[in-house]
Amino acid sequence: MKQYSNVIAAYSIMLVLIILVGVFQSWSIALTIFNYCMISAVMTLGANIQWGYAGLINFGIMGYTALGGLAVVLVSVAPVPEAWRVGGLNMMTSLAVIIGMVFSIRYILKKIQKSKKRTYLITAIIFFGLILIKLISGPAIEHIEAVEPAKFGFLGGLGMPVLFSWIVGAFFAAGLAYIVGKVALGLRADYLAIATLLIAEIVVSIIKHEDWLARGVKNVIGLKRPAPYEIDLQTSQWFINLVEKLHSTKLAAINSLSEKQDLLNQLVIDASSVYVKLCFAGMFLVVVIILLIITQKALYSPWGRMMRAIRDNEEAASAMGKNIVKQHLFIFILGSAIVGIAGAMMVTNDGLFTPGSYRPMRYTFVIWVMVIVGGTGNNFGAILGGFVVWFLWVQAAPMALFFINLFTAHLPETNALKVHLIESAPYFRFLLVGIGLLVIMRFRPQGILPEKIIKQ
Repeated sequence: MKQYSNVIAAYSIMLVLIILVGVFQSWSIALTIFNYCMISAVMTLGANIQWGYAGLINFGIMGYTALGGLAVVLVSVAPVPEAWRVGGLNMMTSLAVIIGMVFSIRYILKKIQKSKKRTYLITAIIFFGLILIKLISGPAIEHIEAVEPAKFGFLGGLGMPVLFSWIVGAFFAAGLAYIVGKVALGLRADYLAIATLLIAEIVVSIIKHEDWLARGVKNVIGLKRPAPYEIDLQTSQWFINLVEKLHSTKLAAINSLSEKQDLLNQLVIDASSVYVKLCFAGMFLVVVIILLIITQKALYSPWGRMMRAIRDNEEAASAMGKNIVKQHLFIFILGSAIVGIAGAMMVTNDGLFTPGSYRPMRYTFVIWVMVIVGGTGNNFGAILGGFVVWFLWVQAAPMALFFINLFTAHLPETNALKVHLIESAPYFRFLLVGIGLLVIMRFRPQGILPEKIIKQ
C-alpha cells in the first residue's frame, strides 16, 4: 500500500475537487466532468500503451476516436429501408470489390518476387478497381443521399444495442491501426507522428464528406443510449416518489400547494439529470477499472518487461531474438483499439455523432498533454493526467470569470476592457492548460506520477 501512497493522494485531491464543483456549482456539472474525465482516461491509457510502453508516437488519436464514434452509428442506428432499396446492393458490391482488391494484392505480394511485373500488376489492380468502385457506387450514393436528406440520407445501421458498438469501435480502430502499422511503423519519431496525423485527417475527412455513411457534417442525433432518458424519468411515478422522499423535509417546510408542486417538479428535473449521469458514470468506471487491471497486469508481465526493453534499446532486444516489428505492430493495434472504445463511449454519452468536431487540438494534442502531465509509462499517471487536464479544460472559463470579476470589480459593467475579458473567458482554457504543461515540464518533466517499476 505504501508504494501507492502518491497515487492515493493524487486521486483523493481530484475527487475532492470534483466534489467541490458539485457543492458550489451543481452535481450535474460535477458528474459531467467526471464522466468526460473517465472517457479521457481511456484515451490516455491507449496513448500511454503506445508511447509509455513502446516509445511509439501516435498523433492519429483523432482518427481512432472518430472510428469509435462511427461504430456507434453503424451499430445502434436503425437501418433506413428506402436507402438500402435504392443503393444498398451496389454499396455491398463495392465493398466486395475492395475486399477482392486487398486479397489480390496480398496474393501478388506473397507469390511474386519484387519486380517491375509485380509493380505493374498492383498498379493495374488499384487503377481498374477504383474505376469499377466508382462506376458501381457513384449512382448508388446519389440515390441514398436523396432519401429524405434532412432526416436520413444515409444507409443507417444495424439497430443493435449501443453497448455492442464499444466492442465494434475497438475492432474498427484496430483494423485501421493494422493498416497504418504496416505502412508507417518503419518510420520513427517525428516522421511516424506526421504520418499518423495525416492518416487520421484522411479518415476524418472521409467520414465528414461521405454522407451516405453517417450523414457527414449534417450529424446524427438521437442515438440510442444504455441509460434512461431524462424525460422518461420525469414522468415515471417511481422516480417522482423517490425524489419526493429524498427531499421530504424541504417540501414539508412549504405550505403553499402550488409552490410545493413547482419545487417538486424542479427537483425531479434536476434529479433526472443526475441519475442519468450516474448511470453513465457507473458504466464508464467499470470500463476504466477493467482496462486498468489488464494494463497493469500487462505492464508487469514478462511481455511488459520485453516492451520496455525494446523501448529502451531496440538493438539489444533484437540481438536477444525479439521480433521488434511484430511487437510494435501488436502494441500499436492494442493502444488504438482502446482509443476506439473511448470514441464509442464519448458518442454514446453525447447521444450524437458530429464528424466536424474531430479536430487535432481536442482529440490528439490535448490527449498527449494529458499523458505527459500524468506521467508516461505509468497507467495510474495516464489516468490522472486525463482527470487533471480535462478538469482544467472545463473549469478554466468559470475560474477565469471569477478572477476577472474579482480584479475588475472597480470598473463599470460597460468598461471595454472588462467586457473584452469576460467575452474571452472561454479561451483561457488554452492559456491555463499551456501554463500547466509548462510548469510540469519545468519542475517535474517525468509527470505527476512518473514511471516506477514495482516488483510484483
